[in-house]
Parts: sequence; structure tokens; C-alpha cells
Amino acid sequence: MQDETPHLPPPSLWPVGFALGVVCLLVGVIVSWVVAAVGGGLALVFGFLWVRDITAARRRAALPERPAEHVEAPPLPAQEGGPAMPEPSPGEVERFPRSRFLEGATLGIGGLIGGAVTVPAVGLMVVPAFTKQGRKSIDIGPLADFPEGQWVVATFLLKPKEGEVMRRTAYVRNNGFVDDKPSLTVISNRCAHLGCPVQPNGLLQSDKSKNEKTRQDSVARLIPVVGLSGFGCPCHGGAYDTEGNRTAGPPVRGLDRYEFSVIDGRLYLGKTYSVNHVEGAGANAKIQRFELAGPGQHISGVEGWLYPWQPPH
Repeated sequence: MQDETPHLPPPSLWPVGFALGVVCLLVGVIVSWVVAAVGGGLALVFGFLWVRDITAARRRAALPERPAEHVEAPPLPAQEGGPAMPEPSPGEVERFPRSRFLEGATLGIGGLIGGAVTVPAVGLMVVPAFTKQGRKSIDIGPLADFPEGQWVVATFLLKPKEGEVMRRTAYVRNNGFVDDKPSLTVISNRCAHLGCPVQPNGLLQSDKSKNEKTRQDSVARLIPVVGLSGFGCPCHGGAYDTEGNRTAGPPVRGLDRYEFSVIDGRLYLGKTYSVNHVEGAGANAKIQRFELAGPGQHISGVEGWLYPWQPPH
């Protein structure tokens, strides 16, 4: 007759070894592949031993029954035969089974160890993408290098310590003064379609270019532009006017802009932000500012609500 009583797993320390192997594996992914290999091996070995113990009762139950041997005097239960303990009430024996306690404690400790190791590692990988990461303003030269009404192509190092890979380009126009404060238009060269570098539709005066030593111990190159009529993307035909508004092609919005400040007569560029459309021009421009969005991402209207959310850039 088949026994219908559920088989509880016996007490075992194999889950502790399995949890330690997993922890070693996770640490090794960050520290060393050798450590990861050792942790993976430990996890496999202890996991196999754990599964073997759990399934041992079922494997024994599957064996054919042997005829019971004749025993002349079987031992009596504790509650029978002379002075005895009182018979336990229903459920009292299974109130605190040792196997269940050990299983819960092992899984709990393993979970705490795994969480202590994985949460910081995953946090360092994921959280920075969802947090605002500010940067210091970048000096691109004295304000005198940007004559009023003149467009200048400025290339500079966003992070000088990381070298030329961090070189960026901005299109700068000095709009004069408004309420005794300098007004400038500083447009990013990143196309709002797929991120290609847009080009100025004008004549670059390379013979009048300047290499300005910045206060971040790098060099900003400044090239004047004559007759600029807008900006164009050579990749897919995106076109923009002199305020960065989209006029043709696949871009979904206008060009991004840089924050700026003038300190001790020098122009500093800050973070970039996204712009959907600019009303007016120059010092009279009215700009609705948005958080920096990725290329091809809508930032307003119905499309802005339907577009998948992205982490801040």
C-alpha cells in the first residue's frame, strides 16, 4: 500500500554550501572569473547534494516492499505500558519540526547573504542611469572671442582627463545684452533624429580659427562662420533653421541647447537640455525647456505621452 503521508526533507547543511557558492559566484563576476568559476563549482556540488537529500525519501518509497521480519517483542510507545507520558494532542508533535526550521533558516540566511552581495553590485550598475549626474561647467574661452551677431563653431573636451573621445561641438552666437546680462544662443550639434553630428550651412573661416587655452587645462577650438542659414544633417537629410527648429526631414524636434554662464569675462557651458520649438529669435527667443531626451524621442504632445519612458541622460 502506498504511503500518502507527505515526505518532509531531512535536516541538511547543503543549502548553506549552495548559498555560499552562489555568493562566491556573484562576487567573482565582479572581482575575478577564477573566483566565479570556483563559486559556480561549489554551487553545483552543494546543489546536487541538496537535491539528492530532498528526493531521498521518494526514492526509498519507490523501492519494492520487503516482507516484515518477525519481531518477538516490539518496543512500546512512550505513552503506553506502565507509567508513561500523556498522549500528545493532535498536531502537537508537528508543531515545531526541526527540518522545517532548518530549511527556513537556511533559505533566510542565504537570501540575506545573496542580497547583501547583489544589491550593491546591481545598484552600481543600474542606479547611475536613473540619477541626475551633474558635471562642472566647461570653459570655452573669453567672451571677446564671440563677436555680437557672429556664429562660432566651438569644439571642446567635455571631460579633459578622458581625452579626445570626449570632444564635443557647439554652435554659439552672441546676441548682445539683455537687461545688462549677456544673451547667447548655444546649440548642440547632435541631430534629434538618430544623433548624427549636424553641420552648419555656411562658410567656415578656418583661416581665422583660434585655439583657446581653457581653465580645465585643455584647448577649445573656435571657428567663425559666415552666412549661416541653418543646420543640416548629412546622414538622413534633417534640416534646422538658425534657432535649431526642425524645418525638414525625419527629426522629431528641434536641436538641443547648452546652459551657459559668463564668469570673469569667460564663457562656460553647462548641461544640455531638449527643446521642442523656439518662438522668436536671438535675445527675444522664447524657449520651452525639457529634460534632455534621446535622439528620436518625442518630448511633447500626444507622441510624448505614448513614447516609452527613458532614464535621464
